[in-house]
Amino acid sequence: MFTCTTCGKSFSLPQHILDRYPGWTPKACADCRAPSKSSGAGSKAPRKKSATASQNLTTAEVLERYDDGPDTGVFTDGSSIPNPGPGGWGAVYVVDGEIVAEAHGHDADTTNNRMELTALIEGTRLVPVGTAAVLHSDSNLAVRTINEWAAGWESNGWKRKTGPIKNLDLVQELWRIMQARPELSLRWVRAHDGNRWNEYADALATAWTRQEV
Repeated sequence: MFTCTTCGKSFSLPQHILDRYPGWTPKACADCRAPSKSSGAGSKAPRKKSATASQNLTTAEVLERYDDGPDTGVFTDGSSIPNPGPGGWGAVYVVDGEIVAEAHGHDADTTNNRMELTALIEGTRLVPVGTAAVLHSDSNLAVRTINEWAAGWESNGWKRKTGPIKNLDLVQELWRIMQARPELSLRWVRAHDGNRWNEYADALATAWTRQEV
């Protein structure tokens, strides 16, 4: 795993690419490497890209700046600055564009992935039991961990062939919650892509770095 020097997220690359460039350490994730597209004559206006990663926007500033993306569900984010280091998490529950509940927190010594998992765990607690909801996370690793891998790890005694499972305590807690609450589901969203409520969750996750949430 690598850490993006632009947005701070953890990311990976296919092994065949790493084999082509021995000793190379990639600096940016795919989201931050992607070039912005300019609009041509008669084309649709480009989406507003995120500035929360570089400008550390407050939640109020996010609401003023962004209006794209889904408007119902739980949106979560987490990060550490640097990674590992102090970090935070944020979660907001929204229905038809209205905030129902939100929460955020801070850890003095953590990692990006621990904060992403913590945000999802805390996000489930914002939704009343029995109420269907989609939890959105921009951590593909966290989403795939629960949606694709955790069942196999559990059946194998929480072991995997490639070595110990990182952040096992949080993975097991989130897995137990999701098994007990089938009305909830997890979905990946692209980071820093102008999605209003993902940007809002990002602002909550970095609130510990500011005087104003």
